[in-house]
Amino acid sequence: MSQTHQLGFRVLGPLEVVHHGASCTPTAPKVRSVLALLVLRANHVVDTGSIIEELWGENPPRSAVTTAQTYIYHLRRLFLRDVGKRADELFLTRPPGYTLRLAPGQLDVEEFEELTRRGRRLLSEKRLAEAVLVLRRALDLWRGPALANVSPGPLLESSIAHLEEQRIQVTQLRIEADMQLGHHHDLIAELRSLVARYPLNEWFHGKLILALSRAGRRGESLQAYQALRHILDRELGLAPSPELQSLQRDVLALGAQA
Repeated sequence: MSQTHQLGFRVLGPLEVVHHGASCTPTAPKVRSVLALLVLRANHVVDTGSIIEELWGENPPRSAVTTAQTYIYHLRRLFLRDVGKRADELFLTRPPGYTLRLAPGQLDVEEFEELTRRGRRLLSEKRLAEAVLVLRRALDLWRGPALANVSPGPLLESSIAHLEEQRIQVTQLRIEADMQLGHHHDLIAELRSLVARYPLNEWFHGKLILALSRAGRRGESLQAYQALRHILDRELGLAPSPELQSLQRDVLALGAQA
C-alpha cells in the first residue's frame, strides 16, 4: 500500500482501514463484511443483492434491503467521523448498489498484484536475484490469512480462496527462483513450515525433498518423502505423484553412488 496516501485498505491479513497510520476499522461484524465486499470490488458496483447474499445466504430476512442500506449508512458515518470523507467522495450510490471509490495505491492487494507482475517479468528475463527480491516484497504485504477478522459468506469465501491461491503461487515462484540460485540450505526451514501448513501440497513437499538432497542431507530427504507418502495414504488413499516417485529414486541413486 502506497505511503503517499493518507487512507489505505488492507485485506492481506485482517481487514484494516488505516488513516494517517492509525486504524479506523469497523468493529461491527456485518458492517465489516459489507466493507470487505466493497473493498475487494473497489471501483465496481456491488449490487444490493450481492450484499444480501453475502450476509444472509439463501435465507435473508424480510428487512434485508433496509438493513443493508443501514450498514452502508453506518460506513458513511464512520468514515465521515474518523476520516473526514464525505459519502460522495468514497461510498457512492450506483444503482443497483454501491461503489467504493479508491485511487491507485490505496489497496494492498493491488500492490501485491503489481509486484507479482513485476516479479514474473524479471523471471522471464532470467533476472533471478532481482525477481526474488520483488516477490519477497509482494509476500511481505501479507500479515496473515486474508480477511482473518471477517466471518465470510459465500462471496467472500470465494474471494479469500482466490487470494490464498495467489499467495501460494507467488510463494512457489519465489522458491523456484531461490532454488535456481542455489539457496537450498536457506530454504529448508521455510519449506518445513510450508509442508506443515499445506500438508497435501505435493509441490512444497517435492521442493523440501530436493532441497534436503542438494544440501547433502539425503537421509532426511528420504524421510521427507516417506512422511508425504504416509500423509497422502492416510488422508486420501493415494500414492505420491509419478514425479515425486522419480525424485525419490534419484535420491536413492545418489546414495548408492556415494
